[in-house]
Amino acid sequence: MAPSLKDFKVLSFDCYGTLIDWETGIFDQLQELRNRLPASHRYQDKHNIVAHFNKQRTLEAEQPTTPYNQILAQCYASLADEAGLDLTAEEATAFGNRAGEWPAFPDTVTGLQHLKRHCRLVILSNVDNDNMRRTLEGPLSAVNFDGVLTAENLGSYKPDRKNFEALFRFVEKDLQLSLKDHLHVAKSLPVDHVPAKQLGLPSVWIARGDDGNSSMGGRLDEFGDDVAFAWRFASIGDMAKEAERSFSSSS
Repeated sequence: MAPSLKDFKVLSFDCYGTLIDWETGIFDQLQELRNRLPASHRYQDKHNIVAHFNKQRTLEAEQPTTPYNQILAQCYASLADEAGLDLTAEEATAFGNRAGEWPAFPDTVTGLQHLKRHCRLVILSNVDNDNMRRTLEGPLSAVNFDGVLTAENLGSYKPDRKNFEALFRFVEKDLQLSLKDHLHVAKSLPVDHVPAKQLGLPSVWIARGDDGNSSMGGRLDEFGDDVAFAWRFASIGDMAKEAERSFSSSS
């Protein structure tokens, strides 16, 4: 029998890029830097300037205990240096501390509220505690999560399997649910879906962007058999609609 969304009792989510509009948030935040560049500069293009922040995955692997706000500050400093712009340490630090201001996607809050009717909701994020706190108090304040696990608390970043193993322990010990009840929901192919397949964790690809491809989430044609998500939706809102249909059909 084909799997159904009604088979699951707990949904874990990547946050920034899946629930929070990472690309728009960071691009808007880069406006001040872009104002200092010529109109013809390659970093006036959204894809080019956002793609520079792929560097963060290398930094996260090299510095697993460094909080995300500091990783983001390092990426911003290297971007300014590459663009030939002067940047103070204070400016870099301020940049890293603004992720908590980034907006949720328009469908996120309503979609999560519908999913909450049927499932427990948990966040597994690479973002630091302070930015996460402000996100939960701001754009996601209308959603009641059952747990939030951050890279800062875990001491490592996804795709490290230790982060997912910590998530599994939370599901079993804190939520008192079986791993067979657990479904992971994320945008990023390399950060979430590759380890999900390796660990046998069923997953949902939230394929935001042009045909699901984006500067930070990866391209499906690059990963092939390394990912094996069970569902693909264009948004959390679309997933919530399918979940409502699935749970309604079983009642």
